[in-house]
Amino acid sequence: MIHAREVRTKAAGFEAADTITLDESQRHRRRMAMVSDGGIAFLLDLPETVRLGEGDGLLLDDGRVLRVVARPEPLYVVRGQNATHLLTLAWHLGNRHQAAQIFSDHVLIRREPVLRSMLEGLGALVEEIEAAFDPEGGAYGGPAGQVHGQGHSHGGHSHGVSGGHDH
Repeated sequence: MIHAREVRTKAAGFEAADTITLDESQRHRRRMAMVSDGGIAFLLDLPETVRLGEGDGLLLDDGRVLRVVARPEPLYVVRGQNATHLLTLAWHLGNRHQAAQIFSDHVLIRREPVLRSMLEGLGALVEEIEAAFDPEGGAYGGPAGQVHGQGHSHGGHSHGVSGGHDH
């Protein structure tokens, strides 16, 4: 079986032989049997758990690279009435251990009706979207792009919800 033991970052640049479309939880793995969008079966076999970002590449041991595509997921865009209100809403989400992708004017979270009710009860504006989800990685630092106690970086990712929805 073909193995993928190395990640190429989007910034490194590479020519992709195929793509693999994964949701957020599938992009946070160390070892798993996978199949690319074009049918290439391989074993993801990384030395440690890594959060794969949109546009990163998986280097197969035969030299081909598969470009990672973030699968859109059902999310809420949460907006506050002002910056302080948004921080308060983010605190409530963190207090409930909710994965969140944080921007200067909104927060993205997975859809959960109970959370929507709570947030709207606190005065939030909540909108449903389908978009790629790349939540914060955790509180313990380490190299960018790694998680499970090893940090996370947004490194220029576009969120596409300031106006139109380009996810």
